[in-house]
Amino acid sequence: MHILVLNCGSSSIKFSLFASGEGEPRSLFEGEVSGIGTAKAGFRFRDAAGRDLSDGTSPVRAGSAVEAIGLVLGAVSREGMAAVDAVGYRVVHPGAKLDRHQRITDAVMRDLDEAVAFAPLHDPAAIEVIREVMGKFPAIAHYACFDTVFHETMPEAAATYAIPEKIRAQGVRRYGFHGLSCESVVRQMRAAGSVSRRMVIAHLGSGCSVTAVVDGRSVDTTMGLTPAGGVVMGTRPGDLDPGLVLYLLRQSREQGSEGSDCVAAVEQMLNRESGMVALSGLPNDMKAVREAAGKGDVRARLAVEVFVRSVRKVVGGFAWLMGGLDAIAFTGGIGEHDAASRREILSGLDGLGVAINSAANSATGAALQRIDASDSKAAVFVVPAEEDRMIALHVERMARSGG
Repeated sequence: MHILVLNCGSSSIKFSLFASGEGEPRSLFEGEVSGIGTAKAGFRFRDAAGRDLSDGTSPVRAGSAVEAIGLVLGAVSREGMAAVDAVGYRVVHPGAKLDRHQRITDAVMRDLDEAVAFAPLHDPAAIEVIREVMGKFPAIAHYACFDTVFHETMPEAAATYAIPEKIRAQGVRRYGFHGLSCESVVRQMRAAGSVSRRMVIAHLGSGCSVTAVVDGRSVDTTMGLTPAGGVVMGTRPGDLDPGLVLYLLRQSREQGSEGSDCVAAVEQMLNRESGMVALSGLPNDMKAVREAAGKGDVRARLAVEVFVRSVRKVVGGFAWLMGGLDAIAFTGGIGEHDAASRREILSGLDGLGVAINSAANSATGAALQRIDASDSKAAVFVVPAEEDRMIALHVERMARSGG
């Protein structure tokens, strides 16, 4: 069985082709269309050995998600490629009616259309891609895998906002995100015999979240109704005083915007123009921010300090919530590759007895690695995020069960 996995972002589409059968799904090809909607859109396509198959076709024409997915489908449909038997899609928000990964039907598509109200910056592109690919492959099964499902185990008290019941009845609650990443971390640690009872998973990248996990199940997480809340991120501010949002709406109105224009202006600010880019004045790139901070850039230094503090504060709070901390796992682009962020986040957790091995922290590779010091009271891991593999596993399971 060959499974095409599509992971749609607001300006990119990542894709992988897996072969499933006995044992683990095996990655055959992977790639990405980046910069969708810009004049500098790029296309990358390579096989499992890392051989470039993109034929130097970059920059490419990808003015929309539909044009971008055309490049993907062209790549995986080349002569000699295995026929696609099923497609799995990462969908950020399922809305109020969907609470599990499932095969896509007309009813599911209607529910996804309703979910756009909760994720207007993420779901529309995914829905557009789903419709396009289903049109190209009408005879095979298509499956939606949601970033929220892992957090369905959170207790009601963790998922509930203290707002009027009539609003909560609309499905307004804390959903949590990065669930496929968190699930992949738990799965890899189980395979390595390293699952701890009380664990914090820090998924740190352009988007960031921190999740409290007890016995492999999510009990709390930083993101809420949308992926904009929680800790400070690349372009998003994390948690804000609700009064600040009202202030921004009033300011937008006073500056001449009306109605939906006010909302759009504030939405753009909070999702694209805040976070570390707002503090540093630099592009959304932690490496560039750290280089600037190292050269004495005051704004870049503040951006790093605010980011680190926000994550450290949550890790400490979750440790208290769980009654202790047995392990911390770092994943995501920053979590996996920025040794300085790991060191600085953990340096303020001395009271929890957390200590890392500096050499191990600086020498991490591609696979799961343990980086805590011998006298640390909590284990510390760096774990690669394997969202695409998790989607392939879920698709394989659902296909075999007839779902």
